[in-house]
Amino acid sequence: MSPGERLVDPELRRQHALDLAHRYLGRRDRTIREVRQHLELKRVEPATIDEVVVELARAGHLDDARYAVRFAQDRRLLDYWGVERIQRKLLAVGVAEEHVRAALVEQDAAQEREAAIGALRRRCTTPPGSPRERERALRFLVGKGYALELAYEAIRAVGSAET
Repeated sequence: MSPGERLVDPELRRQHALDLAHRYLGRRDRTIREVRQHLELKRVEPATIDEVVVELARAGHLDDARYAVRFAQDRRLLDYWGVERIQRKLLAVGVAEEHVRAALVEQDAAQEREAAIGALRRRCTTPPGSPRERERALRFLVGKGYALELAYEAIRAVGSAET
């Protein structure tokens, strides 16, 4: 279909929107908001977008709750993100607060502490010894989304384990 061409048949419009959405979802999981925005950018009519989103959700291709759980697990394991950063990112991409809370409940305090220690060990070849190094480590962990007290705890743990 050329850019200036408009689909007149509602079924063809729906199928075109579904094709666009499937192609977009083929790269990685997306939130409902992300799919809506993508279809809006492709100039799909709002009624057709609503119809396609419902159909994709019913088929299990769009699920913000599943997205939140997978995203939280991946960011924790792969990028060593803390709860606060994961929460901010999920809310920014349109995941509802209840799905964010549910995804983050699965992260217990021990896992959070171990992830912070792991992130710090990956970042620092030696334990932060000087006040400047500890401050740098603290900024790093807070930037990753860890709570301030947890960041202090991780710095103390890395320092005491390797001294």
